[in-house]
Amino acid sequence: MNIEVLLTEAEIADEFAESIEARDLPEKFFYWTPLSVNSWRSLSSRSHERMTDTWEALGSKAADLTRLFGEQIPVISFGAGDGTKDRVFLRALRKAGRDVKYFPVDASQMLLETACAGAEDDECEAVGIKADISSPMHVLLAADAAESPRVFFMTGNTLGGFDPFEQVKHVADCVAKGDILVIDAQLRNSEMQSPTPELKRFVFGPLESVGARVEDGELEFSEKQDERRDGLHLITRKFHARSDLKLTPNGREIHVERGERIFLNFRYRFTPEAIRWLLTGHGGLRIVAEMPSADGQLVTFVCIK
Repeated sequence: MNIEVLLTEAEIADEFAESIEARDLPEKFFYWTPLSVNSWRSLSSRSHERMTDTWEALGSKAADLTRLFGEQIPVISFGAGDGTKDRVFLRALRKAGRDVKYFPVDASQMLLETACAGAEDDECEAVGIKADISSPMHVLLAADAAESPRVFFMTGNTLGGFDPFEQVKHVADCVAKGDILVIDAQLRNSEMQSPTPELKRFVFGPLESVGARVEDGELEFSEKQDERRDGLHLITRKFHARSDLKLTPNGREIHVERGERIFLNFRYRFTPEAIRWLLTGHGGLRIVAEMPSADGQLVTFVCIK
């Protein structure tokens, strides 16, 4: 198994402690520890089920989408997770007799190992890239792992965990003429629902891994409009401490006083008009296919330059 490292475990451990000190935990830490990975797998199993039709449809188009590619088809997946969704497309290419080289990109060592092992089981060459996709440099370096034409994935509402204005630009800047980008987004077609127990467990995971207990505080979920553009809705998650806490990330001792709030990872939801504008008007991409999920919660776009 081959994994190239742009973000070391020592770096991410230091960043984790610094983020707790700053009372603000970004996206990558929610897929890092074994506890968080297990919580994410439990949560994501439902989303995998509701996206089955979309990924089977993509798989049926895999050979046609890549008909102008060379002998080997590079597939680069930003925020790949365990690669479950990607493998549907990889298997379809292999079934069509195409040679595939798969580059899953993620900050989680555990998930990268799973993604690479799964692809190798499907007889696809795999090179994992351990990176922070919120970094423009890491995104660019990951994209440069293969020459055009390439297939890029950014799915599982990965976009929603970052500032969409910045992230769309970072990814779109990597897409050259002849490349294909498959990207999805969660739609806002209803008011925010009460968080499920699985979601609460996932959101609380990083704090639990450093000594916090559920009874030490309360998770607060709220939604607001991003004023930069109509149709961008931001769901924030916070932990409100009800007692004094001692957290121990990376061997450090950090005290959190009663009444303090720790900002946890956020999630964007989009109207169809807003996500289309982000991809085309802001990112300079052209949408050539649009596929809503069966339950209408997600929409997947196939884009080119």
